[in-house]
Amino acid sequence: MRPLVVKDTLRNPFKGIGKPEPLKGKLAGCWSRRITDEHRLVYAVKDKRLHILQFRFHYDK
Repeated sequence: MRPLVVKDTLRNPFKGIGKPEPLKGKLAGCWSRRITDEHRLVYAVKDKRLHILQFRFHYDK
């Protein structure tokens, strides 16, 4: 069973729930979506594939 935020990200990686936003700095090229106030989904899209880098906590800046 996939969480709703993952299902939505698979459908449209750059729009939708969780306020998707492109990351900067060492994570440039990756995106972040809110799971909760504390937790984030950090992912990259390459070759039409979703690569989940982190699914918990806030990413390191």
